[in-house]
Amino acid sequence: QVQLVEYGGGWVQAGGSLRLPCVASGRSFSRATVAWFRQAPGKEREFVAKCSGDGRVTSYEDSVKGRFAISRDNAKDTVWLQMDNLKPEDTADYYCAAAGAPWTDSRRESYLYWGQGTQVTVSS
Repeated sequence: QVQLVEYGGGWVQAGGSLRLPCVASGRSFSRATVAWFRQAPGKEREFVAKCSGDGRVTSYEDSVKGRFAISRDNAKDTVWLQMDNLKPEDTADYYCAAAGAPWTDSRRESYLYWGQGTQVTVSS
């Protein structure tokens, strides 16, 4: 069992940066793929980035490559999403999710545990 809590959302102007921490509790965290998803109003929840259990492998959705970076520190039970050069289209609720395997795909169905989400608003 893994519990996840996201922090760090807020309002920022286009071109700005935000860093979203996701703090986990549970014995399996270090063996879990952790991902960030986002959901804009009226849209489906979509994959943003993921990180393997050991933190060595990452993957990103095309629109955030070069702007977002996912990282983790298992000793601190924390995963971060660093978001730079934010755009208005990045406005969404951002969710942290953990899978039951150290590496898995980017489908929502593959992630068993979810945080409550944190809102990010990017103004033009």
